[in-house]
Amino acid sequence: MTQPTETETIWVTQEAYDRLKQELEHLAGEVRADITAKIASAREEGDLKENGGYHAAREEQGKTEARIRQLEEMLRRAEVGDKPADDGVVGNGMIVTIRFTGDTDTEQFLLGSRELLSMDSSVEIDVYSPTSPLGAAVLGKKKGDSVSYETPNGKNITVEIVDTKPF
Repeated sequence: MTQPTETETIWVTQEAYDRLKQELEHLAGEVRADITAKIASAREEGDLKENGGYHAAREEQGKTEARIRQLEEMLRRAEVGDKPADDGVVGNGMIVTIRFTGDTDTEQFLLGSRELLSMDSSVEIDVYSPTSPLGAAVLGKKKGDSVSYETPNGKNITVEIVDTKPF
């Protein structure tokens, strides 16, 4: 699986975009204010070296600020799209079932962004970016098509698209 690059667009549904934006507003608003109040209160207790509440609040602040930056970056790069059509063509937001040449087992993955999974935390599935070698190879193909792609280590692999369905 590849990680998105700084400039890579992240495809999300309007529902996922709205959920991410709501999370950002919550963290940047009331959560940030609450942490700031905890830090101020802990400072008033005196010696910061042995103040567990102060150190816990600072750690929470660091995690929250990191998530805020991550959400801002995702929203900046987000491309909002409609839920994909169930037309058998591989596209963003599709669950793709593939079979590697010479293998009888199939594997499934979501083509798109990991943020799509956040809408349903019970789903456990690999996620591949449309710009990953496998993602780029299957994008736009149909059920029954065979495609080859080159892995990062230079090996050529052929897969058959067994099924596609919207996430």
